[in-house]
Amino acid sequence: MAGILQAGRARWRALLTGGTGERGRRRLALALALALHAGPSLATAPGTAPAFPWPQGARAAVSLAYDDALDSQLDHAIPALDRHGFRGSFYLTLSNPSVARRMEDWRAAARRGHELGNHSLFHQCARSKPGRDWVEPQRDLDTTSVEQMRDQVLLANTMLAAIDGRRERTYTLPCGDTHAGGRDYLPAVRDAFVGIKVAGGSGVIDAMETLDPRAVPVAAPNGSSGAELIAIVKQAMRRGTMVNFTFHGIGGDYLSVSRQAHEELLRFLAENRGLVWTDSFVNIMKHVRQQQARKPAAP
Repeated sequence: MAGILQAGRARWRALLTGGTGERGRRRLALALALALHAGPSLATAPGTAPAFPWPQGARAAVSLAYDDALDSQLDHAIPALDRHGFRGSFYLTLSNPSVARRMEDWRAAARRGHELGNHSLFHQCARSKPGRDWVEPQRDLDTTSVEQMRDQVLLANTMLAAIDGRRERTYTLPCGDTHAGGRDYLPAVRDAFVGIKVAGGSGVIDAMETLDPRAVPVAAPNGSSGAELIAIVKQAMRRGTMVNFTFHGIGGDYLSVSRQAHEELLRFLAENRGLVWTDSFVNIMKHVRQQQARKPAAP
């Protein structure tokens, strides 16, 4: 287990935003700075509607997601979400011992409305990229064929269905890597998912109308304060779009955000339910796809 935790720390420090950890940290820091210093207006002007129609007239949407099937998510994140009445999305790496050891806890989370998402069987990543010495040879995406990755990702969907009984699923790319054996494997699996999360960006979507639900950028906070997380949400509120948070440890494990910061974010979202729609990633992507389908065809 210690080896898994060590690999997880190294993996995500280097790969939060597509393979260059320092560049990824700079991007997230820039997004935080812009959000903290942006103008104060959050509400839609009187008599006008948000550019993108969110449920119940909300100004923006927030997805709270958690990767790797970590114990701190079961111990801290899920109880906090339940207290506030929010549904999170938990992306299970199915080979993580926590899945087998705490299977009933994951099933109970699904029964309470939380999403169990696909994060692959073995978290394969490309060993050839800088800082990837931690990738085990048998889990090297560079030597895995598209067909092998397709079969494993689809098998993970079957295993998740055995846990929660659901058929609609979303996927988070391990390490943000799209190429298996030198070929893009996403076309081989994309039709199996309502939505797919990719690396890169601040997590705040620029325009919902042009968003590809199977290529949604994420923000992966690490050590962020509650104020910094809330500032990112406010940035999405001004734009009328959404924030796609992907956490790892909550008050423990690796790439952790403190329980206090997490709680401050949840409290802000709870106090602003009328302005921010907070739901699972699968539900948000279903809504986005429905709204995009209603867009009038160009003349």
